[in-house]
Amino acid sequence: MLKATLLAFTLLAATALSATAAQPAADPLAPAGHWTGARAGRAATPPMGWNSWNAFRTDVDEAKVMGTAKVLVDSGLRDLGYVYVNIDDGWWLKRRTSDGRMQVRTAIFPSAKVGGSETSSFRPFTDKLHRMGLKAGIYTDIGGNSCSQAYDLHSPNLPEGTTAERQIGLRGHVQQDIKLYFADWGFDYIKVDACGINVYGADSPVVKQHKYNVYPSLIDQASINRTNIPAVRALYQQVADTLAASNPDGDYVYSICAWGAADVRSWGKEVGNLWRTSGDITPQWGRMLHTFDSASTRALYAGPGHWNDPDMLFVGHGDFDVHHLTEARTHFSLWAMINAPLIIGYDLRNAPPALMSIWSNKDIVRVNQDRGGHQAVLAYDSDDVQIFVKTLSDSGTKAVLLSNRGLAPAEVSLTPAQLKMVGDVALTDLWSKKTMTLAGDTLKFTVQPRESRVFEARGKRQLADGMYLSEIPGAINIARDGVTMPVPDPVIHRMSNPWGATINGGERPSYGGWGGARADATPYDQALTVDGKVFTSGIGILANSRMEVKAAGFSHFEAKVGVDDSTRNLKDKVVFQVFGDGHLLAQATAAYGQAAQTLSADLANVKTVELVARSEAPTSDLPLVVTWGDAALRE
Repeated sequence: MLKATLLAFTLLAATALSATAAQPAADPLAPAGHWTGARAGRAATPPMGWNSWNAFRTDVDEAKVMGTAKVLVDSGLRDLGYVYVNIDDGWWLKRRTSDGRMQVRTAIFPSAKVGGSETSSFRPFTDKLHRMGLKAGIYTDIGGNSCSQAYDLHSPNLPEGTTAERQIGLRGHVQQDIKLYFADWGFDYIKVDACGINVYGADSPVVKQHKYNVYPSLIDQASINRTNIPAVRALYQQVADTLAASNPDGDYVYSICAWGAADVRSWGKEVGNLWRTSGDITPQWGRMLHTFDSASTRALYAGPGHWNDPDMLFVGHGDFDVHHLTEARTHFSLWAMINAPLIIGYDLRNAPPALMSIWSNKDIVRVNQDRGGHQAVLAYDSDDVQIFVKTLSDSGTKAVLLSNRGLAPAEVSLTPAQLKMVGDVALTDLWSKKTMTLAGDTLKFTVQPRESRVFEARGKRQLADGMYLSEIPGAINIARDGVTMPVPDPVIHRMSNPWGATINGGERPSYGGWGGARADATPYDQALTVDGKVFTSGIGILANSRMEVKAAGFSHFEAKVGVDDSTRNLKDKVVFQVFGDGHLLAQATAAYGQAAQTLSADLANVKTVELVARSEAPTSDLPLVVTWGDAALRE
């Protein structure tokens, strides 16, 4: 049985790779002629709702879930958008060996008792949630076994039975399980974990101790190079294809939980609706910063239908409990600004008013749920203070967040230029509701330790007749970013390991993203600069890249392009090209040390602009950083 399963897996991965190798190598920088960004599922805005894990871990049951659902409805949270009620690990009893059908643990979900002792169904459960105006979510693993079977061995509600019966993950049962969960049981959302392809290798003590089947470890969280990226993507793609087949109306949400590993940054948007950018969050300030940082600089990789996911909210626990409301509001505000899914992880049946007032802040929720889907972009960055600015759908309106990550009060100055505005700016504090005016060049604030101030800003745009591309990241699809080898991001906050003592060198960065496309910065976190000229607006990306930009409603494109001064590759030239719906509109060639060149293109009747930066006769394998300075769409 083990050999057959391993062979089947090997064939799946090999087929995916050989199929790619068998095809003629297409030019990845050739214009597509249309938008190829995310299309699957129904996550037009970041999903909102509740998940059982941070509240109950595996000690979940129907009474707790339905009690929570009732609070969502009665409190008005449902009407704000918190509609997904998601069961995490702990719901399963076993996999029936006669036909492979999953069995619900009816002792904790009694409504699932249908058809006798050997049959169970979540349909009564999901039907009830749907009648309440809510949607239902379920949890599984991409491999054979789940995370709790490796890490929560003393917890209740672990799968029972023989080795085969305890294999409750998707491995070998993708089509059967997805059809069961969506077509038969009526779920609307699925979270797919990755422990089954990470911690059940032949040398794992837990495998030997608990007699699990051995599966090769495809993910090495300490080494991107030792991770089988194509195989991991192929497994998640198989789930995506099956979800689409089982949901012909497209009404589903697919959450990829591979913790930022396997370079999911580069392909998550093409496969699922949200993807974890880090390991698990814990209710500690430092860990919250770690997970936030893993997503906060990736604005160009997210947008309507596809979202960066720094993990679920921990508001209500630990450093974010009712005794730490400053930290709790900051946690919630940060998630809202970067368009993270707002998934509550608290026992809402016992939630105090102070916590309910955080989740129910209509203005902060509105920032997160803005239909433009533009993740906030860093306007100022340091280890202590950060300023994020997010473009909202309303013309001339933005959200701005001033965050003090440190332990001492910080003096923070805000300027109209940071907001890409001119003249006086009207500010409304979205927590206190106080109003003020940013008149002149600067408005100063004293931000308390671990506090975040969030404002709605209204004023005149710097570009009265257009938008800088860095203002509208949700309208950009990074089709190819030029990264040839994923590199761990070294600027993510590191904290002491929440799961162990300080007995080694500490938790190293392991999440690919260093070198990816950035708004208003280079891929390596430097100021955009070409031949000494600094651009405060623009896109920084590597050569051999292609971006797609939604151009409907605009009539002109312009940018000043060149090889960035920060590049390590000083030899190679770059050809910059602008395409409109597949037709070449403008072109320029640049080398290091040359002044930025102006590219301009008429966009009459153009729906999709494509921006290509291609190395010309490359001689070096060093990264070649390029800048699209002041890149903008004009009306």
